Amino acid sequence: MSKQKKNKVDEKSLWGIDLGGTKIEGIILRSAKNPEVLFRDRVPTEAEQGYDHILEQAKKLFDMMQKEAGLKPARVGIATPGVLDPKLGTMKNCNTVALNGKPLKKDLEKALDVKLEMANDADCFALAETLMGAVKEQFPEARVVFGVIMGTGVGGGIVIDGKAIIGLQGIAGEWGHNFLHESGGPCYCGKSGCVEKVISGPALERYYFSETGNKKPLKDIVALAESKVDPTAQKTMLRLIEYFGLGLSVVINILDPDVVVIGGGVGNIDLLYDRGRDAVAKYVFNNRLETRIIRPSLGDSAGVFGAAFLVNS
Repeated sequence: MSKQKKNKVDEKSLWGIDLGGTKIEGIILRSAKNPEVLFRDRVPTEAEQGYDHILEQAKKLFDMMQKEAGLKPARVGIATPGVLDPKLGTMKNCNTVALNGKPLKKDLEKALDVKLEMANDADCFALAETLMGAVKEQFPEARVVFGVIMGTGVGGGIVIDGKAIIGLQGIAGEWGHNFLHESGGPCYCGKSGCVEKVISGPALERYYFSETGNKKPLKDIVALAESKVDPTAQKTMLRLIEYFGLGLSVVINILDPDVVVIGGGVGNIDLLYDRGRDAVAKYVFNNRLETRIIRPSLGDSAGVFGAAFLVNS
């Protein structure tokens, strides 16, 4: 990663920090219209050392960014692994559990001495792919975008007219915790049969194991299905297609988005973009499906780019 020490950051620059479970990444973009990367670096989160240490690591990275830029920003965007409760001011639903129940925004604003704009990683993914990723590249006229995360968990983010929609309670886009099918079983959210318990990576692996007694990672199950040598692997993929269509059709019925962009490890499965789309079309409340369902283009860069664009909203 190269650093351009001679570049100065002007008032239009966008600063973002992606607060991940294993690393905290920071970026400075020249402007929203010209998102040239002026700085990009990361430090380990070391979340096992606790909440205060996470704050210290974020401060360490921010100091590196300020040193590089030679000045201080007016605002910084933060992508988080959970949700800030707008009413209580504390974090919830974080897989980095040390953050749950903590006033992260307030504490970070004090530690960094700067105003923050905060959203979860799914919101930032959707925002980045809309403003500088696959959506902008393929469908720049799109007004309503739903960004899907399908990996270890299932989440989502909504972007309308280039703005991330966070919602009154901070949970806009959380389609992973709506009921899909009872076979998913109990979910940590308190319900049973959630989308996440049926079509996440671990859910698909559990289904394959329940049918065969053999534990396999999802990538191996996908490969076996593609080679057509394992009927249960094929059955697992058919299950994914069917319930992907059912689950996503509900979101499309409500939002009617121009584009759905799919991130996360499960989103790499080719079937989702042809047979999966056909399944959505079968269940959506219309006689056809015009919504585009596409792959992302920014990879694991989306979170930090989306965080930077929060300060432009």
